[in-house]
Parts: sequence; structure tokens; C-alpha cells
Amino acid sequence: MGPDSGSAGGSWGERGRRVPDRLCLPHVKARLPDSQQADHPSLRSQRALRRCTDCHIDVAGPADACPTCGGALTPQGGTPGWGYEYRSPVVVLGLPLIHVSCRYRTNGVPVPARGIIAIGQFAIGFVTIGQFGIGVLSLSQLTIAVFAVAQVAVAYSLIAQVGIYVASGAGQMVKSVTELLALF
Repeated sequence: MGPDSGSAGGSWGERGRRVPDRLCLPHVKARLPDSQQADHPSLRSQRALRRCTDCHIDVAGPADACPTCGGALTPQGGTPGWGYEYRSPVVVLGLPLIHVSCRYRTNGVPVPARGIIAIGQFAIGFVTIGQFGIGVLSLSQLTIAVFAVAQVAVAYSLIAQVGIYVASGAGQMVKSVTELLALF
């Protein structure tokens, strides 16, 4: 086999060894006419868009971070970090209908769940289930919500072990805002 008998998996280097296409981009560009360069797999991957993990915009080029918010970009062919994450394809008011996030970034920071129904360690949405929650209806360990069932909560109405409420509340150490203001 000679240098001109390469196949789709790569080309032959100077010493007769197989070189993957991703390592020989300048040679591929020089060999291919302009009309074929756009379709070559190794050149197509260089133009691939990567998604920001925080603001979810697509970023092109060799950026290390999102130019808008500075967040991490997903590497080509995967997501950074580890764990599980599900986002429903249905979007309402700019938020996924359901977002479940039990995922951590590569630096160990948990990825918050943001959605109409948000489930995760940190949950932000209309209905939240998580360790820490911010929402309209929240079932959490620690929460700020309109209606809450929690261990520790600040809400309009709540059931909690420890909490501060505006309208109604029940629990072990639960006080209304008016009771707390009367102390001052």
C-alpha cells in the first residue's frame, strides 16, 4: 500500500504509518477541492457548535468558555462532568417542561435543575423537588417558595419544621412575618 491508497479512516504519513484524519487537517485541505472540503468528516468536526452548559447558546470556534456568560462549553461528542441529566424537548416560557439534574460539572459543582418542573439537588422552577429549591410549589429540604413543604422554608404558605410565612404556616418552629416584626 502506498501513500495514495488511503481509506476513509485516515491517510498514510511520511513513514508509511496510518495517520487519523484529525491529525492531518492541513494535508486533507490541500488534497480536497473546495466543494468536497465541507463534507469531509475531519473538517466538519472543526466547525461543530458546542453548547454552553449555563446559558445554553451554541458557540462556534475554538473558545474555552462561553463568550456570553463565561460558562463551560460541552466538549465535542459529550457533556462535561458526570451524573444524570434529562431535559424534556417541550419548552414553555423558555424553560423545559421537565428538567431533572443529578449531574456535576468537572470541577464538582452541581448543575442546577431549571424548568417548569425542576428536580435535582438545586431546583429552580414553578414546581421544584430538591435539596434546595426556589419556586412556586416546592418540596425541598431548604426552600424559598410561594407554597412549601420543607424542613426549612420561607414562603407565603408552608408546612415546615422551621419556617417563616406570610399567610399560613404549620410546623415545629414556624412564625409569621407579622409575629417577627412585632418583636422589634
